[in-house]
Amino acid sequence: MTSSCLPAGPLDDAEDVPYELWESEEEALAAAADAGSRAAEWIRCLPGAPSPCPVGTWLAGELPKAIETATSSLDPGDCDRMGPEGVMVDGTGGVDAEIRSSLAAVPCAVQDAGWLTPDQQIRLVAVASLITGAVRLLAEDPGAALTTGELSRMWALLDHAIA
Repeated sequence: MTSSCLPAGPLDDAEDVPYELWESEEEALAAAADAGSRAAEWIRCLPGAPSPCPVGTWLAGELPKAIETATSSLDPGDCDRMGPEGVMVDGTGGVDAEIRSSLAAVPCAVQDAGWLTPDQQIRLVAVASLITGAVRLLAEDPGAALTTGELSRMWALLDHAIA
């Protein structure tokens, strides 16, 4: 649940309230996009499947694209909030359901990527988990994620995973 001070109330009312950037928001979001680009490039450099297969195609193309899309579309304004008539609305952190689903599939899909070493497989899981966690963190508490350095610490972990 969000503990930030973003406007609450019916969505129609919230649209009338101008969104104010959090301190260091632009820098944090640019760092997120850079981290996603580095992770996607690392995935593209992994060995390809020895013969064409769905998981190999997905790892080579769709997953890196999903990672870049997720990290470049982060939106602190899309956080958990009170919706019309007092109903809680889960924010998405700016990342759509298809991309979140793709990231969630990584732990199951890597076991079918037998041509990758266990080290490479676990690093893929770590990358997907960190990005998924960053999205959720931003949706649940954008203020803390942006102003306390929590996102930048996640990108440091991501860099360690892809090193």
